[in-house]
Amino acid sequence: MVSRYPAVRGLYVALGIALLPACGGGGGTPTLHIAGPTMGTHYNVKIVDRTGRLDAKTIKAGIESILNLVDEQMSTYRDDSELSRLNANPSTNWIETSLDLVDVVDAAKRISRLTDGAFDVTVGPLVNLWGFGPHVRRESPPSADEIRGALSRVGYGKVAVRRSPPGIRKSKADIVIDLSAIAKGYAVDKISDHLASLGLSDYLVEIGGDLRASGRNIHGAPWAIAIEKPAPGGREVQRVVSITDQAVATSGDYRNYFETRGQRYSHTINPLTGFPVSHGLASVTVWSTSATEADAIATALMALGPEAGYTLARRQKLAAYFVARTETGFTAKSTIDLGPD
Repeated sequence: MVSRYPAVRGLYVALGIALLPACGGGGGTPTLHIAGPTMGTHYNVKIVDRTGRLDAKTIKAGIESILNLVDEQMSTYRDDSELSRLNANPSTNWIETSLDLVDVVDAAKRISRLTDGAFDVTVGPLVNLWGFGPHVRRESPPSADEIRGALSRVGYGKVAVRRSPPGIRKSKADIVIDLSAIAKGYAVDKISDHLASLGLSDYLVEIGGDLRASGRNIHGAPWAIAIEKPAPGGREVQRVVSITDQAVATSGDYRNYFETRGQRYSHTINPLTGFPVSHGLASVTVWSTSATEADAIATALMALGPEAGYTLARRQKLAAYFVARTETGFTAKSTIDLGPD
């Protein structure tokens, strides 16, 4: 079965971070570049090869083994994935799962608490209802009754996890867990940890706009990344930032939506209201120690919007960069000092 993840990623599109091209130089130190398709998007891994003896074929096989496992565990686009089987299981008792699945759902619940429920992996019924899931797209909004019905199945408190033995319990049989807004970040972390276990220290891992950097590039400088300007139809740079030993993720609403009767409906669904967001926030970029956390927090801040999201980021001391639409273009603000533009 061919598996794919949508650009939607559940609540938002993560196309906001583009890797700047690697340059030559650096005393002849090569950069090993490994890339390929995964989860409906692409992955890119850049490794500074200080010895010149890295085995690209073996490293790529290890990376793709991790990606395949995450897809087999967490895809909602294949009926045989562990997550799809969990969602289809009508039991409200403990269901045995892999520890990986427990880890991701547990991380999601922690971020849900941190963001006052703005991030919620049980939002799947709403995402599907609005036509942004793995099913048929919509051309008109659902009814108020349909939204209320889907909302009754949403709530991160309706899912419990345990680590020994690993398992997940749903309080209602029809709970649907959707990890599209956190699984790519988790895969980035797994690959990064794998590279570290090989003794590598200078690398950049990116999947669909979620990335994590370790060490420095071939020039001995921090890795440079470009945050994309949130304009439909283009690939312009909003600004360039440098990172090392950090993870970064961007959430935006400018590439996936539908319009009907002059009304634009974003794919970004607020799990607290059941409706697509209608605020002016176009994208938000988050820095963290893990891509899993950056991925999910960016989703939450995007759902909250420019004011509530910024307030929460300041209150929780989150590193975030907000880009909002105005009548004359875009305006940006950050909770951290990003240095000169």
